[in-house]
Amino acid sequence: MKTFKKHLDVSLKDPEFKDIYNEERKLIELSLRIHEAREKSGLSQIEVAQMAHVTQQQLSKIENGKNCNMMTFLKVCNALGLDFNFTPRVAS
Repeated sequence: MKTFKKHLDVSLKDPEFKDIYNEERKLIELSLRIHEAREKSGLSQIEVAQMAHVTQQQLSKIENGKNCNMMTFLKVCNALGLDFNFTPRVAS
């Protein structure tokens, strides 16, 4: 029986799949960072949404890795005091 890890290793050899996989992975990492920052601050989704002037539903979508408007994303980051520093990728 093929394990998920083995299946993923094979799939990642396809350049198109690898690009899509990496994009989704980054989106989930950002979503988790926002969720963790909110929880660490002890705030509810409703409280952060009010601070960011977005709806709770919009914040929920961000935390769940759904597509969102860049302005909504930035408003939520600002409300949580998050600053993202972009660094060049290291070739793998």
